[in-house]
Amino acid sequence: MTEATTGTKTGARTDAARMDAAPRLPVDRLLDDRGTRIIVCCGAGGVGKTTTAAALGVRAAERGRKVVVLTIDPARRLAQSMGIDSLDNTPRRVKGVDGADGGELHAMMLDMKRTFDEIVEGHADAERAEAILANPFYQSLSAGFAGTQEYMAMEKLGQLRAREDWDLIVVDTPPSRSALDFLDAPKRLGSFLDGKFIRVLMAPAKVGGRAGMKFLNVGMSLMTGTLSKLMGASLLKDVQTFVAAMDTMFGGFRTRADATFRLLQAPGTAFLVVAAPEPDALREAAYFVERLAAEKMPLAGLVLNRVHVSGADQLSAERALAAAENLEEGGIVDQESGNAGLRDSAAEADATDAGAGGGGTEADADAEANADADADADVDEITAGLLRLHAERMQVIAREQRTRDRFTSLHPEVAVAEVAALPGDVHDLAGLRAIGERLAAGVPAGA
Repeated sequence: MTEATTGTKTGARTDAARMDAAPRLPVDRLLDDRGTRIIVCCGAGGVGKTTTAAALGVRAAERGRKVVVLTIDPARRLAQSMGIDSLDNTPRRVKGVDGADGGELHAMMLDMKRTFDEIVEGHADAERAEAILANPFYQSLSAGFAGTQEYMAMEKLGQLRAREDWDLIVVDTPPSRSALDFLDAPKRLGSFLDGKFIRVLMAPAKVGGRAGMKFLNVGMSLMTGTLSKLMGASLLKDVQTFVAAMDTMFGGFRTRADATFRLLQAPGTAFLVVAAPEPDALREAAYFVERLAAEKMPLAGLVLNRVHVSGADQLSAERALAAAENLEEGGIVDQESGNAGLRDSAAEADATDAGAGGGGTEADADAEANADADADADVDEITAGLLRLHAERMQVIAREQRTRDRFTSLHPEVAVAEVAALPGDVHDLAGLRAIGERLAAGVPAGA
């Protein structure tokens, strides 16, 4: 048995052991389980969360579930892949989904400001709602206050779950670690609303009338004077007006956020951490896994996207490179110059026969022999190039496997589904179905 053969068999055993080390993520079982009501896809940026969420939605709908996909990712590729011109804060029915089993698919994209406006309109009388919506501080807060997007994502998730129009909600979260900021949203919002700053601003409104003004002017003149210098008198007034108008709604914000947080911890929720087989992405994935465990959130498993595979993995990178070098040096694989010499002898014999037959000149025979030699050289060059490409692919596969093995050694309990890298982006339902099939298979073809 040669060293190369031994290496190949050892590699095959290593692949088998690697796949046995991590449990397989049963995607179809997860989608078919009617007890699963919410699937949250989280992970670093650029690892395919949006595509994964959309593919899960399509597959679940075509297996009989009534699904809505909520994306918070600002990249609007979800609409393109689902054949929808645009997504907004209202769920849109996706056409072209096979509903033979009674399934439906809707999709929407979180509009942070519109969701905030809906909360105000739904929990304040018309006059107060109009005053809040027109308030400059509210407009700034609803458009870009730190944590507002995450809180509104929780708010929208709670709204969708309460409607009972769908039996499965798939959530596509923002990129990077901010994807888990929504876990902190209730706490941060509560700290903001219960903070000293807010209580100071609410005090005059609570006291009311001249007594309130006297309280503000006498008791807090120093503080408000400082705030006026820092914020500007106009902004301070806008904030005070906003706080006074929102006073009765603050408790509702916290109550709903806490309820959604508990919903995320419930057995009907499943978190999927999405990653690519790259060191940075899997480090982020490890962070997500540990954070979810700390928050007692139900983790279903890891989706490993864009995994490179080869249908010719019996040929190692080392052997492919050796063969390429052999060809480039003018020899033939495993036989060095032996066959090259045979080719030269055959060419000379052809030239002699051509001359003896009188069918052509010696120059013609030489030209034909040279053409054959050039063709052989071209074939050798192309073959060597292909061998080098294969060697590079095998090196990438080995590097990805080592990276994945490091993750699974740290988190052997996490179930894994691998999705083979595709030659291009997914832009239609057919592509999403293909991704769904790969997700359900759990390992890429050729692995």
